[in-house]
Amino acid sequence: MPDLWVIVPAYNEEVGIFDTLASLAVQQDPSFTLLVVDNGSTDGTRAVVTEFARENPRMRTEIVSEPVKGTGAAADTGMRYAIAAGAELLARTDADCLPAPDWTVQIRRGFDSGLLLLSGDLRPRTDEGVGRGRVLMVRAAVELASFVGKYRSGNRDPSYLGPYVMTPGCNMAITAELYVEAGGFPRTCIEDLHEDRALVNAVRRVTRRYGRCRAMRVYGSQRRVKAWGIVKTLQWYADHRFRPELVDIR
Repeated sequence: MPDLWVIVPAYNEEVGIFDTLASLAVQQDPSFTLLVVDNGSTDGTRAVVTEFARENPRMRTEIVSEPVKGTGAAADTGMRYAIAAGAELLARTDADCLPAPDWTVQIRRGFDSGLLLLSGDLRPRTDEGVGRGRVLMVRAAVELASFVGKYRSGNRDPSYLGPYVMTPGCNMAITAELYVEAGGFPRTCIEDLHEDRALVNAVRRVTRRYGRCRAMRVYGSQRRVKAWGIVKTLQWYADHRFRPELVDIR
């Protein structure tokens, strides 16, 4: 099978990254290499990953460092490291997310369907003390944002070969060849640019072979919703219309 690598950028995630690693360790299809990119953490993130790798020797795990702050920079470093090591397929999730047990199975099915960029289904986590009503509101808001995104001026350009598809950075996969051709994630801070949106728009200038794969499920952290509320969180993701003093909520 084509070589799949899973990239996980991480910054000061010693408290929560164990759960992410554990969800990857029980994937139904374990034929992948896990690469954690330590993005200049000042806590025990690296130690947690190292210990987890020691306790789970059957899981191919590597860790590299990227001192330049930013999910874009960290993700790009991880993607290009994996490609240099022979990766043909690349997937990404984040260090506060929980991929479903069949996540890598669905990733391979998505690629087998002929797509070169896969946009997974992002669902809110339910284990962080956020009420059921708010969880449902968050999920509805994500679907609305996906629909509205198709009509936003920033996602409309004559050079695009196909329609906009919201592609969350914490649940996406792409072939190594397309990643290089499209230019990869911009090496930016999340405060400056949403790197996932930039990548999908770059892909739209190269190919029409991208699309949503709802069977690819990842459960994302609600810590920003808990800290800022739903409205401000949505404003943050909508081109940073809300700009908090502290972005890296822990």
